[in-house]
Amino acid sequence: MEIELVGLLRVAWIAGILPLLVASLPFRRLSRLHEALMGFAKRGKIMHSSSSKFTVPQRFFTHFYTLAVVWTGLLLAATWIYAYKMAPMASEPFLYSSIASHLTGGSHPFTLHRSRSTPLKHRYVVWKSVFLLLLMEIQVLRRLYENIYVFNYSPSARMHIFGYLTGLFFYTAAPLSLCSNFVVEVYEFSANQVSEFIVRGKDHMASGEFDWWEFVNPLMKLGWHHWIGAIIFFWGWIHQHQCHRILGSLRECREESHEYVVPHGNWFELVSCPHYLAEIVIYAGLVVASGGSDVTIWLLFGFVVVNLVFVAAETHRWYHSKFDDYPQSRYAVIPFFF
Repeated sequence: MEIELVGLLRVAWIAGILPLLVASLPFRRLSRLHEALMGFAKRGKIMHSSSSKFTVPQRFFTHFYTLAVVWTGLLLAATWIYAYKMAPMASEPFLYSSIASHLTGGSHPFTLHRSRSTPLKHRYVVWKSVFLLLLMEIQVLRRLYENIYVFNYSPSARMHIFGYLTGLFFYTAAPLSLCSNFVVEVYEFSANQVSEFIVRGKDHMASGEFDWWEFVNPLMKLGWHHWIGAIIFFWGWIHQHQCHRILGSLRECREESHEYVVPHGNWFELVSCPHYLAEIVIYAGLVVASGGSDVTIWLLFGFVVVNLVFVAAETHRWYHSKFDDYPQSRYAVIPFFF
């Protein structure tokens, strides 16, 4: 079942990437495909006000991040508890103390069993996924906050219903892709724990000492590339928040003047869509933090890049058509390249 889930996720990401790649090719025969996909992807200022058929308010972006916070939070909590109980990264002294505690009747025999039976490589992969899900939760929590308190969407701002459904899919599949190799194990473990609680009750469940240090310490034992990935992640995370604040302030200015304004500051001096660039950096950080060996996470990253570059190109064209004095030195989304 795990293999089937991983396969489905990979097929889904490929199915999202290929049409966008093909539509981006500079051939006239593909212009209709490009227009069709762009019609699905347009939102906000680049969507014509008359194009209201099959659209929803852009403020529905909040639905994406509400779903993402709840879903990622559930996966994170379940995976973290699973990692603590089934994949402990205990040091040898801790293992010896567990044996001694078992012999003296101080711990449940399952504690000793789980320490011996779980391969070290598997434990490492499990804790790596906890780390990735934690970063993802930090990201979507900030995006939810921004959609509520930073952005002030115009009542006329719309997005296509297909884009809305794609967003819901993305924030369901993206967290799953970060732990897809054993999410079925986590589900079965969590279901067993809930069943045991229902049947036996809290007082009759196997009890053991909860060690906060062993609950957190394994994250400190991860490899150097995890922390480099986290640094890249937070670099993009900080810049995206700053760019979103700039865009949010422009919305306030527009309410007063009723005119769009060219954004300035931060990465806006380099590209037209720095918030998209920051998103790409954030997911690149997740790839590095994952160790770069998981194909599913690479495909997730590929979808993010292709999707955002595709939309950024249209936004860049819109800026140039809207403002005669738009800075010619700015690229669409990737500095000095595109």
